[in-house]
Amino acid sequence: MQLAKRAALISPSPTLAIDAQAKKMLKQGIKVINFGAGEPDFDTPDHIKEAAKAALDRGFTRYTAVGGTDELKSAIIAKLKNDNDLEYEPNQIVVSVGAKHSLYNLFQVVCEQGDEVILPAPYWVSYFEQIKLAGGLPKVVQTAERDGFKLTPEALEDAISAKTRFVLINSPGNPTGAVYTRAELLALGEVIVRHNLLVISDEIYEKLIYEGEGHVSIASLSPQLKALTVVINGVSKAYAMTGWRIGYAAGPAEVVKAMTSLQSHATSNPASVAQAASVAALTGSQEPLEIMRKEFAGRRDYMWKRLNSLPGVTCTKPVGAFYLYPNVSGLFGKIHQGRTITSPDDLAELLLASGKVAVVPSAAFGTTENIRLSYAASMENIAEGLDRMQAFISSLQQRDGSLASF
Repeated sequence: MQLAKRAALISPSPTLAIDAQAKKMLKQGIKVINFGAGEPDFDTPDHIKEAAKAALDRGFTRYTAVGGTDELKSAIIAKLKNDNDLEYEPNQIVVSVGAKHSLYNLFQVVCEQGDEVILPAPYWVSYFEQIKLAGGLPKVVQTAERDGFKLTPEALEDAISAKTRFVLINSPGNPTGAVYTRAELLALGEVIVRHNLLVISDEIYEKLIYEGEGHVSIASLSPQLKALTVVINGVSKAYAMTGWRIGYAAGPAEVVKAMTSLQSHATSNPASVAQAASVAALTGSQEPLEIMRKEFAGRRDYMWKRLNSLPGVTCTKPVGAFYLYPNVSGLFGKIHQGRTITSPDDLAELLLASGKVAVVPSAAFGTTENIRLSYAASMENIAEGLDRMQAFISSLQQRDGSLASF
């Protein structure tokens, strides 16, 4: 059977592939330390699970409105007002099967063939693929480690062409943990408004910030920016609800209407029980979230210090999310069991095969010198995984067979 041409455009998710390989090895009885996972290792808080059970008990198991229940939309509207100083009406909100689904729907309804989407690198892997599937052209703009892996107004201005219609902002960012300040967003906003670009603002990690002024949504900075922005968010990361698959978009009514119409022919409504649980997540106690955030902060600090102590490795300190993105180019040219490390892909493959540590190489994120490690793992596993990485690096050799020098 011949596949459609667009099917050939799709590349499988490297992050999910690494995670699947690590889990396969675990099933074989091999103890793998998995730093590839993009989900909290905490359980969904009890009050959220109880809300789901209550929904089942009252028979809330049928179709809901395609774009989400009134109760969940109201909870999202209140959250956006209280947390982000953003006011929306119900017709400006659509709930989907995860934030990834919200992004997919958005690209499908706003991208014309050949439209450029400015995509700062490092970027989350699915952005690139979803833009291509919608007929858009990802215009990758490399950010610098010295700038905290954040897009600058100058780089944005230089990247804009006659075909540019969109810019994607992910704050806090995956894979780097970068968080844009209010001043940085205002500076980007001046360029965006001047060129009338649509902003796709992925804010899924907004609750996981460990220092600084906290999260700022670019849509909150001016009426002009709000009119140009679609905010993407969800409950997956903040409330340890990755498997519940609830995300949402907030933006101009005409965009939301189109997303809802598309969804009506694709998935229809998100799961009814998951929506009820999400209402409890947004309106109930936030204490479990704060406990998780503090635990992540401690893990981040420990992992960041350990990574910077490894020969050939340097790492900026992330402000948010639950990832570190160390530069491992200092290991290039070193040899392990006769194989020369020439890229993060080589390093990730050898770490998994020999060190039994799973990391994600940076080619998945549009860069060439890094690996991504998630600290959504226990402190015990983090310590053991870093011990294994240290032992692996200590075993590396020069071309003459001597131990590597750094």
